[in-house]
Amino acid sequence: MQLTSHEFKQNSVKALADVQLQKALRNVEKNFIEKRAKAAEALPEFDALRDNAKAIKDHTLAHLDLYLEEYEKRVTESGGHVHWAENAEDARRIILEICRKRNAKTVTKGKSMISEEIHLNDYLSEHDIEPVETDLGEYIIQLRGEHPSHIIAPAVHLNKDQVEADFRRVHTHLELDRDLTEPVTLLAEARAVLRQRYFQADVGITGANFLVAETGSSVIVTNEGNGDMTQTLGRCHVVVASIEKIVPTLEDTSQILRVLARSATGQEMSVYTTFSTGPKRAEDPDGPEEYHVVLLDNGRTAMLGTEYQEMLRCIRCGACMNHCPVYHAVGGHAYGSVYPGPMGAVLTPSLNGIDKAGHLPNASTFCGRCESVCPMRIPLPKMMRHWREDEFERQLSPKPARFGLGFWAFFAKRPALYRAAVSIAMPIIAKLGGDRHRLKSLPLASGWTTHRDLPAPEGKTFQQQYAARAKAEHHG
Repeated sequence: MQLTSHEFKQNSVKALADVQLQKALRNVEKNFIEKRAKAAEALPEFDALRDNAKAIKDHTLAHLDLYLEEYEKRVTESGGHVHWAENAEDARRIILEICRKRNAKTVTKGKSMISEEIHLNDYLSEHDIEPVETDLGEYIIQLRGEHPSHIIAPAVHLNKDQVEADFRRVHTHLELDRDLTEPVTLLAEARAVLRQRYFQADVGITGANFLVAETGSSVIVTNEGNGDMTQTLGRCHVVVASIEKIVPTLEDTSQILRVLARSATGQEMSVYTTFSTGPKRAEDPDGPEEYHVVLLDNGRTAMLGTEYQEMLRCIRCGACMNHCPVYHAVGGHAYGSVYPGPMGAVLTPSLNGIDKAGHLPNASTFCGRCESVCPMRIPLPKMMRHWREDEFERQLSPKPARFGLGFWAFFAKRPALYRAAVSIAMPIIAKLGGDRHRLKSLPLASGWTTHRDLPAPEGKTFQQQYAARAKAEHHG
């Protein structure tokens, strides 16, 4: 996908005016928030598990090099191969070489945000290898030529009628008068079409929710079983994952799994949780002949030791965007990057630069809901503030904004002058509000008043009220 984070404002205007999108987005708030709350309330130790999960990831990041080396050792011992990719270009090249050695013409893919991050599908297509997404949501958006609008529900921005129209447009080999009016019939048709593709594929590519250093295993979590089909039916299984997905032990993995599904979909556990360790052994009834893991850095190590290191605890549950009022308003595509929502507002500038994604850290009300529901207790608002500060210090924010903040800072640093200016300005602004006490326009505030009225100040200032109350209490 083409990065359009710098066009977030324009993208948001379009999203707000998209009637169909606004209808679909209501499902995010309706379906995810209540389920997550019920799942958390049903598990008394849920918050304790969050604390433990945070501690596990903090420990792992502090010793990341050691655990990555141990993971490579265990994968090799099981008969697999580990490939190190410094950037997206390296990862694409490695995967292409693996596919070419197998003379692959078709690859099936499980849902993988890392493959989206490195633009793998387009790259394989350019080299005459057809990628086939097997996750239902990913399959739908592949038919539409789109990218995911959510990290766990890729097609959440679409309605049933749109999916039906896409299936009729693409599945032209099927009966024209078939019934596609119900979700179950759409699902059945997708399964039937994809089943043929599994057997045609030479290579299966998946992501990984976790990589276990203790055993050299990769772990995927799905609700459809497509990931299992992808990695067992092809003769070669390729795992592509970023380096922070590593966890020390199987016990650590089980601890984090207990908060993952509850935070993501409100389930106790996902339907399928699959551990893969190396290629097929002699006694195994099925499985791939080759097993490869491509470990991607792509800017992660640069985040270590910085104020953004805590972002590397993220387990891609999507809870932050499920609870974000900004995401609810504009959806995932408005962010113009692979990772939308609050986690994307932190991660995208980290991976692509604040100069290309400066609008995203500003796309927040700072209500704190994202941090309150994050299973890994990632302080997303704090890191967005850091990005805002960095953007301001590098003079990347708009000149009017910098001028306005500088103007305010001049007075804020001079309390006596600030109080005098406020005492003069506030009554004037209050009169402009009229009987309705609302301002339809105000100089330097057009970003607000263009779209809504600004409440006019009423009564005394906070400092005046504070001083009066303190005086009353003193005399009382």
